[in-house]
Amino acid sequence: MRKMNAIRFIKKRQRVVKCVETELGWVMDAEMLFGLGIALIFAGILITLIAVVLLFVSNVREKGKVKGGGAIIIGPFPIILGTDKESIKTVLLLSMMLTILLAIVTVIFYLGSK
Repeated sequence: MRKMNAIRFIKKRQRVVKCVETELGWVMDAEMLFGLGIALIFAGILITLIAVVLLFVSNVREKGKVKGGGAIIIGPFPIILGTDKESIKTVLLLSMMLTILLAIVTVIFYLGSK
């Protein structure tokens, strides 16, 4: 009897709506979202590789000083890395703007969901 109930439960779960129709008429299911996620990961890797190659090529042609910086943003807290003061100031400004933008978007979505 338990086995029959389990089989019925599984069949009911399979009949539950497997996809969601968006306002634009698109159908989004788990397979589409999975494929989109994988595609975005590969696009990010490809963009990073292209940037590294372009940076390498530009430095081979010209002899110059390399400046750079970066930020690791964990929640609202940025960790700033840089090679000189100017790069650090630029990255700090950009990370502050990104954090403020994130806070604004969060408030908008919170108020819009009520």
